[in-house]
Amino acid sequence: MQLDIIFENEDFIALNKPSGLLSIPDRMGQEISLKSILKNKYGNIFTVHRIDRDTSGVIIFAKNEEAHKALSLLFEGRDMDKFYVGLVYGQMMNPTGTIDAAIMEHPGKATKMLTHVKGKPSLTDYEVLESFRLFSWVQFQIHTGRTHQIRVHMQHIGHSIVCDEIYGDPKPILLSSIKRNFKLAKVAEEEKPILARLALHSHRLNFEYKGHQYNLEAPIPKDLKALLQQLRKWKG
Repeated sequence: MQLDIIFENEDFIALNKPSGLLSIPDRMGQEISLKSILKNKYGNIFTVHRIDRDTSGVIIFAKNEEAHKALSLLFEGRDMDKFYVGLVYGQMMNPTGTIDAAIMEHPGKATKMLTHVKGKPSLTDYEVLESFRLFSWVQFQIHTGRTHQIRVHMQHIGHSIVCDEIYGDPKPILLSSIKRNFKLAKVAEEEKPILARLALHSHRLNFEYKGHQYNLEAPIPKDLKALLQQLRKWKG
């Protein structure tokens, strides 16, 4: 598999992870993951953080124990700016806001999280970048690193991430739902979706490490770009 490397030095490597690829091996260990690919190439590799399988974007792995410890501390504290972008359902009432809602594991579902007063403190800032008839394109900054944090928080305020099979509506986005008077081409048997994966992307990481400032960015992927183009085209 071709690695999309954003930045690399002797201490760490930052990559643009495609949607659909695990960050690290799951419990069964049967599926390929980005970490296993890196281990085959580099030998020792250390997990600093992870992003969901269906989320695309920038992710960092350390190459040695010293870097692993230092970078992990940056992630756990508030010394690293973590920005995501995503498409959510509906038009949001406030163009900016903060979601301060504790998150814990769902007592009955191992892979699901939920907001609960007994959970761990979780803080997400959001800013609406563009509004459409049925959707909003939003930037998120997370100040804590809870599992599924953005997805849980957006469900919490009633604007789940598009194509979220756990916390929202898993149905893919079709052009017919955006374009008025849509007609399927005669040669096509059925309409192909514009987007059929979680509409969330790890966009930027900004941090200082060993006296150097790093601003690592993963470009918006083609599928999300294509959807945004259609939304802009048929905005009226």
